[in-house]
Amino acid sequence: MLQGINKLTPKERLTAVLSRKKADRAPVICPGGMMNAAVMDVMNKTGHRLPEAHTDGALMAELAGDVYEQTGFENLGVPFDVTAEAEAMGSEVDYGSFTCEPKVAKERFPSVSKASFKEINDLLNSGRINTVVRAVRILSSKYPEVPVVGNIAGPVTTAASLVDPSTLLKELRKDRENSHRVIGDVVRFLIEYARSLVGCGADAVCVTDPTASGEILGPKTFEEYAVRYLKEIVEAVHDAGAPVMVHICGYMKTVAHFIPAIGADAVSTDAMVNLRALKQAYPELTAMGNVSTYLLEFGPADKIARTAKKLVRDGVDIISPACGLSTSTSLEHIRVMTATVKGNRDTEDG
Repeated sequence: MLQGINKLTPKERLTAVLSRKKADRAPVICPGGMMNAAVMDVMNKTGHRLPEAHTDGALMAELAGDVYEQTGFENLGVPFDVTAEAEAMGSEVDYGSFTCEPKVAKERFPSVSKASFKEINDLLNSGRINTVVRAVRILSSKYPEVPVVGNIAGPVTTAASLVDPSTLLKELRKDRENSHRVIGDVVRFLIEYARSLVGCGADAVCVTDPTASGEILGPKTFEEYAVRYLKEIVEAVHDAGAPVMVHICGYMKTVAHFIPAIGADAVSTDAMVNLRALKQAYPELTAMGNVSTYLLEFGPADKIARTAKKLVRDGVDIISPACGLSTSTSLEHIRVMTATVKGNRDTEDG
């Protein structure tokens, strides 16, 4: 049995780990954004539902509170998707349904050479940006001992939601001048958005950049665009007084050596990444993850518990789902994961 000490508040625990200080145990979180736990079981239990909560700040805060109170995750995270930035910058977004997350219905521009944007102050007052900021303000006031995580889409992912993704990926190599101009504009907006979240009470910022994986970009392009611009965001959020978690999807073998240069306070990875080996290779990293979302959806429960226990035993600093959860993931399976990390569940060694 895991002997959870549980002496710290959730905010104290996560703050300590992100500061590379000793904590009573690993936090167990689901940061929000692409990686959120607003599953159907939670929504059916509480009556606070998507897609309505995507566009109502008070309802967004209620649902984030429900996730915290029902799942055992030790944070509050908003929003529940990664399209708010692209919507504010001009792309058309389909808000999805009770069972399906929002998606970009139409990118704003056909190519990077055609892209241009409003002034940042105008962007900050567009789309759902103020909705998310309001939710952060409500949550930070209502739950003073629980860390509020403000989530933003990463620079490459946001750019790929503004320019047709297949076109963008070609132009990152063929039209570097305009690609850097566009992603630079995106980053300036993301930085101000993140500062707004911190200013309204976010205790940490999580940047999720699923398009910026080693498989999609390749090592050279990953270094040129992902590392450079993620580092800019991390440094700016640090200047605003908050730590930053960064999620990178996919295998990391070809790009792992670049990750420390990003400067994130924690690095979240997909389930296929061996976090114990990553920590051994790069001891300066704070590792976050990486319980398979497939396993969390389909179980069995005892394997979920063994997996969570192994991550704790391997010294993973923050335990979390490896990627975005399916809305059909059962609340029971999530609670098995969180209870195991907290030391409230007996498991067999596996």
